Amino acid sequence: MSQYFQVHPVNPQPRLIKQAAQIIHGGGIVAVPTDSCYALVCHLDDKAAVERLRRIRGIDEKHHLTLLCRDLSELAVYARVDNRQFRLLKNATPGPFTFILEATRCVPRRLSHPSRKTIGLRVPENCIVDMLLAELDQPLLGTTLTLPGDDEPLNDPEAIRDRIGKQIDLIIDGGACSFEMTTVVDLSGDDAELVRQGRGDAALLGL
Repeated sequence: MSQYFQVHPVNPQPRLIKQAAQIIHGGGIVAVPTDSCYALVCHLDDKAAVERLRRIRGIDEKHHLTLLCRDLSELAVYARVDNRQFRLLKNATPGPFTFILEATRCVPRRLSHPSRKTIGLRVPENCIVDMLLAELDQPLLGTTLTLPGDDEPLNDPEAIRDRIGKQIDLIIDGGACSFEMTTVVDLSGDDAELVRQGRGDAALLGL
């Protein structure tokens, strides 16, 4: 059964954040609250954890996973960002957006889209995720916590424990999240393209 941490949503307990980071470093999969809905996250460089995350979600390698980054400077390490893209990103980060961008060589090849060489990236606005990313000192690899056969993501930590408590290593209870997923915007082409309207206001990007 997974561990279960009740973490304050505004003033996260450093001891619990440190323990969560240790679980992730050890190959664990963790359910975390974000500024949209709950997400499943794991270590960027742990192949076995990534494969287990995909199995839990019921997705294959063609489904974009997302790198959760602390800020735009970290995001730019993992994605090729020109001046036009940077201006758009600056308008909408941090916030409930996922951006599809061309991956740099810092992204393991198995994580980028196999045919397009793109990756999903986001800078969430959530105190718990912020502290966890700072403790890890690198991005997290994540995906929306929507289980196979479900139409909506899970947003209640108790429900997450009931559904997949035996399949993951830790649930961080930061309170209920939104049911809305992130707004997905593809910036890998010449023009920004709205892929999915979610919680983020696409008007911030002129869409």
